[in-house]
Order: sequence, then structure tokens, then C-alpha cells
Amino acid sequence: MDPTQTLATGSGYWSPLLWLLALVVGLAVALVIRSRGRKDFREGEGRAPFISGNKEPEQGGGHIPASNIYWGFLESMKSYYGRLVPVHTGVPTDYVAWLLGIMALMLIIGLAT
Repeated sequence: MDPTQTLATGSGYWSPLLWLLALVVGLAVALVIRSRGRKDFREGEGRAPFISGNKEPEQGGGHIPASNIYWGFLESMKSYYGRLVPVHTGVPTDYVAWLLGIMALMLIIGLAT
């Protein structure tokens, strides 16, 4: 296979060398951006994990429930989740039924246009 050969398709073309060049340019840009970063960011508290602004608990007390971490997110979307939670049964066949129903609706809409 010749890597310089361009593969013509019905909707464009594929040139392996152009994609390789794009990859190299992208990596070069990423390395330049990374090299301009701070060199001292890992000193002191920079090495500690970020736990929503809270201090890291002592050894053995590190269990933080998801309800605490996502509290603000859930609180801001309470009206959405209030309607969504009763529909969530956890039964896989219910999800398959929803999937098939939505696919049928999309098919009907697609055929109507």
C-alpha cells in the first residue's frame, strides 16, 4: 500500500499523510501549551485531591457519599428529577420499551417528512 496515495470516496477523500501531519501538528500544539504551564503546581496543597473545596479527611475517614458531592447539582435540577425519578424503575425491560417507543416515534416522524 502506498501511503502517498489518496483514496477517493463518494463524499471526499482520504489521505493518510494529511491525517498523520494533522496528528503531528496537534501533538506539537499540545506540547507547546503544556510546556508553558506552571512548573510548581504540585507543591504544597497542589498535590491534595479536590473534594468540592473540603479538606481531605484523616486516614480511614475518606468515604464521601455521592449525595454530598452532587447536592448542588441535584438541588438546582429538582423539578426535572422530581418528574424523572418516578419513571425510573430499574427494570431493563422498561428501558427497552422506552427505546423501542422512541425509535418508532422517530421512524414515523422520519417517514412523514
